[in-house]
Amino acid sequence: MRYPAKTLSVFAVLAITLFPVPHAAASQPVEGVLVEAESFDQHGGWKLDTQFINIMGSPYLLAHGLGQPVADAETTVSFPSTGTYRVLVRTKDWVAPWQAKGAPGRFQLAIDGKPLDETFGTKSAKWFWHDGGTVEITKPEVKLTLHDLTGFEGRCDAILFTKDLNYQPPNDLSPMDQWRKDMLGLPAQPEKTKKYDLVVVGGGYSGMGAAISAARMGCSVALIQDRPVLGGNGSSEVRVWAQGLVRRGKYPHIGEIIAEFADSAAASPGTYEEYGDKLKEDVVRAEKNIDLFLNTRAYEVNKEGESIQSVTAFNTRTSKRTEFLGSLFADCTGHGEIGFLAGADYYTHEKGHMGMSNMWTWKEADTEKSFPDVSWALNLNMEDFPYPKRFHGEWFWESGFDKDPIKDLESMRDWNFRAVYGAWNAIKNKGGKDKHANAELTWMAFIGGPRESRMLRGDVILRKKDIVNKIAFPDGCVPSTWSIDLHYPKKQYMQKYPEDPFISQAVFDSRVDRRFGYPVPYRCFYSRNIPNLFMAGRCISVTHEALGTVRVMKTGGMMGEVVGKAAAVCTEKDCSPREVYTDYYQDLEKLMARKGVERRDTIDGEFYISKDSKELPPVIDAYIDPTTLPGLVIDDESNNVQFVGTWTKGEGLKGFVGNHYVYHGKGKKAEIHFKFQVEKTGKYEVRLSYGHHENRATNTPVTIHSPQDSKTVKINQRIKPPLKNGFISLGTFKFEKGQQIEVVMSNEGVDGNVHADAIQVLPAD
Repeated sequence: MRYPAKTLSVFAVLAITLFPVPHAAASQPVEGVLVEAESFDQHGGWKLDTQFINIMGSPYLLAHGLGQPVADAETTVSFPSTGTYRVLVRTKDWVAPWQAKGAPGRFQLAIDGKPLDETFGTKSAKWFWHDGGTVEITKPEVKLTLHDLTGFEGRCDAILFTKDLNYQPPNDLSPMDQWRKDMLGLPAQPEKTKKYDLVVVGGGYSGMGAAISAARMGCSVALIQDRPVLGGNGSSEVRVWAQGLVRRGKYPHIGEIIAEFADSAAASPGTYEEYGDKLKEDVVRAEKNIDLFLNTRAYEVNKEGESIQSVTAFNTRTSKRTEFLGSLFADCTGHGEIGFLAGADYYTHEKGHMGMSNMWTWKEADTEKSFPDVSWALNLNMEDFPYPKRFHGEWFWESGFDKDPIKDLESMRDWNFRAVYGAWNAIKNKGGKDKHANAELTWMAFIGGPRESRMLRGDVILRKKDIVNKIAFPDGCVPSTWSIDLHYPKKQYMQKYPEDPFISQAVFDSRVDRRFGYPVPYRCFYSRNIPNLFMAGRCISVTHEALGTVRVMKTGGMMGEVVGKAAAVCTEKDCSPREVYTDYYQDLEKLMARKGVERRDTIDGEFYISKDSKELPPVIDAYIDPTTLPGLVIDDESNNVQFVGTWTKGEGLKGFVGNHYVYHGKGKKAEIHFKFQVEKTGKYEVRLSYGHHENRATNTPVTIHSPQDSKTVKINQRIKPPLKNGFISLGTFKFEKGQQIEVVMSNEGVDGNVHADAIQVLPAD
């Protein structure tokens, strides 16, 4: 399948007379006006939805009001002549695919303040031209108003006024595409840009990383994003917090660019402010080598032989078509759309893939809040879904595991809508109503957060076995620190809707080095059969299982940084992405070793650091490498440690030594024995590392045993350890060379949990 070209909208509503347009089997002239809904002068409370252009043919306006009717969208339309016009509105009844009753997406079209008799959004499970009857146009200009009636996801694509009262506009994508161009009077050929060194499609973390990195290396870059904000899933529109550790491994400066704009959200979803949409855009616009194109949808790839020459895109508000010329291209779309259009080899896990989430939030208001009847939503009771603790409907509100990850995206999103509204109805009007009189639904993402679709094929296809067996590829460069995290439907909540469950669970394989990460090879970042195509983000060359670790945003952003530097090597050496590996990998390594703030104005310029560059704070790692600490360090996972009882391993508290710490509750006997010898007779300070917490014991006994003496110290583990790296001093002791020393912690007589991490022995002479 190849996506048809889409140039579908117009900013200033156009009056078109006597353009040849298709009519049934033949093309016949029609006098009329086509108004693209996204071109309205004022959108009011309606949202511009651009997610499903390849499915239904156009951007559209969405009345996403969470059950409260949104403010009107308005525009002024010029007519070629007065008279009688038939009105047709392209829309759908979005719950009809499931035979749900109620038509929640109802809206009206008003002309100069007078609503048409027909109510729209009430018919058809598919997008179609809904007949609104006839209207008398008595003056050259009229005001159009989209008036939402429900706040429940009404949608309008376009409005057609025609004097041919029997005329039926096309609805199939291919003829409708050309028909729209004709009706809007668009130029036959798009406007061409200059030739860029790198054209990046997709403005999420991976696309931003690629664009900024390449620009700082001296490349000219076009960054194309189909939304009004940057960040993708890590924007305020979706609100997935950015995960994956950066600034580590063989190239610790990789990730510094991402650290300049990454969110610091305390939860997922977080607040609007936490995602820093403005910061992201400011960082990109500060790069003089980047031309940023927001609200721009790439839909066509033009090739010469196997190489891409350009991508064509349209502005989702103005319909202006632009052909972006480039030497190199980076697919950072998530869905691998540019690779797909170019004929790149790819893989899709058709069944049992990870799904798409639409997260949501709620609050307790000061007054009672009602919620209307939603009989069209999923019929849920309180036991049918996890209660939204912390006022969040989190990542696990996920569906579409067996759906087509491209063709079914709109229905996946709409199913999530039905699930959330059904759950909120249970909270407000059914089993939860007594406790939630003041509860108010405050936000729900209308932009879906998909996890898995196409994975483009590179010269290396990274597999799970490579990661867990720590296979060392010579070009390993991007540290992936997330566990292999795959999502499946949660059986507990599948009772009512086993055919399309909407609550997921994460299944982890923790055999990933979460301190330093698994180095993903560079050869996963370029296409094996399209010679000038890079990719970064979740569409790189991995298997379904391996995707479980590389898919998080900061990791994808680091891939983008490497792609940007590789593009610079390609530009400087006039070579392909593959040849970077085969012939010029040392050159790439040199660039990857440079600081993220380093830059050059041109590809052959000198590197420098701008005076206004901000120094990043030092990395505060969850893991402290015991080999970096002075003295003798015995970690809890050392062979010189003996346990009595069943101790639990933990990683939740940051700043611990090694891979984890251990803890035990009071009650059943528990001990941990740290054993060591010193190489030289003398005085030594012994320190204990632990993680403080309010549930800890105030009287944890720690005994230091030597052949000469024994001493017991009681530690209040609710108090933060006073020394660097979470240590507290247990005292100074004289130890003889070669003698066995033991430090024993127990839970005898304690008033809370006991916690142990490591022992440090330092010369005190």
